[in-house]
Amino acid sequence: MSTELTNELKPLNIAILTVSDTRGFEQDTSGQFLEDSVVEAGHRLVSRRILPDDVYLIRAIISQWVADQDVQAIIITGGTGFHERDSTPEAVKPLLDKVIEGFGEEFRRLSALEIRSSTIQSRSFGGMANNTVIFCLPGSTGACRTGWEGILKDQLDSRHGPCNYSGLVMRKPERAFGRLQEVIGNRAEK
Repeated sequence: MSTELTNELKPLNIAILTVSDTRGFEQDTSGQFLEDSVVEAGHRLVSRRILPDDVYLIRAIISQWVADQDVQAIIITGGTGFHERDSTPEAVKPLLDKVIEGFGEEFRRLSALEIRSSTIQSRSFGGMANNTVIFCLPGSTGACRTGWEGILKDQLDSRHGPCNYSGLVMRKPERAFGRLQEVIGNRAEK
């Protein structure tokens, strides 16, 4: 975590992913809550997507965002439960360089105050990949509110002390993302 506190907010570039087999943008109250909260907090929303609960589609978009110099934080809502289609942890954890152990623990602690023992069914977690911080929340709007207000709002704020993630993600190394096809080629090439 960063101890580089500032007096002024240093806005982050944040991408939001909703994992759902049934929701479109009109029904995505969780993604909309997160978008509104990110913008209200002074950050920049750089992308918002909805994808079905498919390990490889989730990995593809998260890999793209992690490689993108302009994405510093990713918030994912949905796919963290125990239903057979819930696969966000399986999709994202292999991409992480480091796991933020305390995120899931703190989320479940806060959630237990609201939904008591049902919180044990949440597989929420956080991590870092390529100096991009990634937080995975349940799909309900209430859970997103708990995660944002109880943890994320402060941890993405450069003014929050004694530490936050802002300074770490602002040091994201430059990659050749803009030249992705040039660097890795395309399917047609041998």
